[in-house]
Amino acid sequence: MKTDDLLIGFIGQGYIGKNYALDFERRGFAIVRYSKEPAFLHNKEEIAKCDIVFIAVPTPTTEKGFDDSMVRDALKCVGKGSTVIIKSTILPGTVESLQLAYPDLFIMHSPEFLRELTAEYDAAHPERNIIGIPVQNEEFKKRAERVLAILPKATYSIICSSRDAELVKYAGNCFLYTKVVYMNMLYDLAEKMGCNWQVIAEALSHDSRIGKSHLNPVHKSGTGNQAGRGAGGNCFIKDFSTFKKLYSEEVGDEKGEELLKALEDKNINLLLQSNKDLALLKGVYGDKLDEHVTELTN
Repeated sequence: MKTDDLLIGFIGQGYIGKNYALDFERRGFAIVRYSKEPAFLHNKEEIAKCDIVFIAVPTPTTEKGFDDSMVRDALKCVGKGSTVIIKSTILPGTVESLQLAYPDLFIMHSPEFLRELTAEYDAAHPERNIIGIPVQNEEFKKRAERVLAILPKATYSIICSSRDAELVKYAGNCFLYTKVVYMNMLYDLAEKMGCNWQVIAEALSHDSRIGKSHLNPVHKSGTGNQAGRGAGGNCFIKDFSTFKKLYSEEVGDEKGEELLKALEDKNINLLLQSNKDLALLKGVYGDKLDEHVTELTN
């Protein structure tokens, strides 16, 4: 099938799905957008006609744990024989289970790396294109190559197992979460010792091992106008909570679990003390958040 003949579907029109759809449209692809918003709700049946469908719907973490129900609902709209690329963040092993549940589809995972404030640019100029497939056979590999061919070119591209691709997303977000917490601690130390944080941050930014990102301890997330401290935003809070639980279940390392809990506690305190992304915190931790509020006020 020629690229020009493809009909590309997008389920979900948040900042991820919207910007990927916009990029494909600008590059001349025929697209269909479907979401719960009134402007796209009528396209549900058109999704079944698409050759390739990108799914970018929320996968929240709540007190009850990780929730991929919206991804599973989205798959019900896809026509048999279609290639499905899940852009939503999902637990390692999810694509394998979905493929078993939907054997008439070809389901893959391609983690997204869009920043909330620069999502439109990031969608059009990816640094990495990662395609994870649940079955290592020629048909899946051929379809994965076709997906890579229609994505904007990246400096790094790979076709790997879906579990690898799923974990890559958590690995990146949780590393940056940790980096943010550490930079906040370093900032407090610099302030106490009378050091110039701007000088320190600039010097660190020129260390190729550290890089320029996530060095600002007082930061405005893409979720609102409130600047504050700590790792916030739509991804970091929920993904670290899920990663912590996953690590505990799969590895069972007591010292590692203590370290992750300490990082989580420190970050929650930073967010609470600066009133940053409190609604997101409440959404992930629910009533458990009250324990942290009590600790801060005692």
